[in-house]
Amino acid sequence: MKDLTINTAKSCDLPPVFTGRHLIDGVWVKGSETFERVSPSHDIVVSRSAKAGEAETEAAVTAARRAFDAGVWSQLSAKERATVLLQVADLIEANVARIAVQETLESGKPISQARGEVSGAADLWRYAAALARTSHGDSHNSLGEDMLGVVVKDPIGVVSIITPWNFPFWILSQKLPFALAAGCTVVVKPSEVTPSSTVMLGELLIEAGLPAGVCNIVLGYGEPVGSLMASHKDVDMVTFTGSTAVGKQITQAASGTLKKVALELGGKNPQVIMPDADLENAADAVTFGVYFNVGQCCNSSSRIIVHEDIAKAFVARVVEMSRKVKFGDPLDESTQVGAIVTADHNAKIDAYVQEAINAGARVELGGGPLEVEGLGPQFYQPTVVTGVTPDMAIAREEVFGPVLTVLTFKTLEEAIKLTNDSDYGLSAGIWSTDIHTCLEFARRAHAGTVWTNTWMDGYPELAFGGVKQSGQGREIGKYGYDEFLEVKSLVMRVGRDSRAPWVETGA
Repeated sequence: MKDLTINTAKSCDLPPVFTGRHLIDGVWVKGSETFERVSPSHDIVVSRSAKAGEAETEAAVTAARRAFDAGVWSQLSAKERATVLLQVADLIEANVARIAVQETLESGKPISQARGEVSGAADLWRYAAALARTSHGDSHNSLGEDMLGVVVKDPIGVVSIITPWNFPFWILSQKLPFALAAGCTVVVKPSEVTPSSTVMLGELLIEAGLPAGVCNIVLGYGEPVGSLMASHKDVDMVTFTGSTAVGKQITQAASGTLKKVALELGGKNPQVIMPDADLENAADAVTFGVYFNVGQCCNSSSRIIVHEDIAKAFVARVVEMSRKVKFGDPLDESTQVGAIVTADHNAKIDAYVQEAINAGARVELGGGPLEVEGLGPQFYQPTVVTGVTPDMAIAREEVFGPVLTVLTFKTLEEAIKLTNDSDYGLSAGIWSTDIHTCLEFARRAHAGTVWTNTWMDGYPELAFGGVKQSGQGREIGKYGYDEFLEVKSLVMRVGRDSRAPWVETGA
């Protein structure tokens, strides 16, 4: 570990323990039970939150249902809804520092990345506001001289939003402002690991003037809160981001009422490196792609597929870059990789690596937990694993940590086959200076997003989501907004009825 770049503990004043409460029908509710979050990096309690049960969840759903049926939000003009969303965006930007510090302490991610996540989320709110103002349906004036058809879009109703721990503020902002822009009311459950930034956003929603009952927040665990939010008869849609296993459970829970389900799940995302690529830029992007957000990212490029002619040199360059990536104290401004979210997850990451070694793979760098002076034990070394075969678990399953696996290929056909040989299909990428190669790969890769000569660039305008077991439905962009709308056809007869009567009355 001496050849790694480690930022030891930084001396700084930490904020007081954050108190999280439920937000139900516009009122902050303490609840009778609480749970605590211990920081994965600093090993101290950083938040104490109300713990919801069935009663609080029922109350939140009831409030959302009542608010929707009363039309206090859905019947406002799009201009009025957009005005509130824009105010929320301004308030987010004014509170970036406070929210980012709390998110870093709860999640273990570097403070610079937490600030980028929170500040960047404001743009999602502004884009959703723009969609509210510009959304429209269709008209059909060619159905006959006495007929007019109009297709309108109505808000789907009450939406359950269940979010994960890896990007708690960003992922909530991929869902909530679009649901609100559409006119829906919502019940939100953040991960019990990172609840506080969602509560902080709730404070901003109230300050922006969102009516009571439109957004309700319940804190707690999947059982009973998440399962009830997914199965409740008064909920019209559930949108979830998290593991594929839990996504399947949510689909089963929702099946009893046939409500709409949108899922953004796991990924085992490949980057294909062709021999004609800009290898320096590709190596930098691979290094970023596997270590960003501590590797705990659904879009992590944890699987690279490198042409055999350049594989040895390319891996050597990635290893060299990996040694320079700054691991350690997430409150240090220069840190690029922080702590693993839980001790259990840290052990799970290591288990994948050790299993691969036992199966014949080679560790070129790292391969075990990382000790950081003055901080807790939940860190993992930058790890690069070669000699991997496509059947190994480390090449097929989502490790969700700073671990890169390397596969090799001889032809583009083989690279595409390896790309698609996965249960997942969230994202994929290719590096080549040949546009024809890039286009062929983009057309044939089974993925919701394909990057060429870049990695993980995203914009509010572009839809995000996966295929196969990476999920269903889309988030952000116009397509993500449309997920929260139901299409209704209006068929109107205008002027005189030109039809022959169906019933002859003899008149």
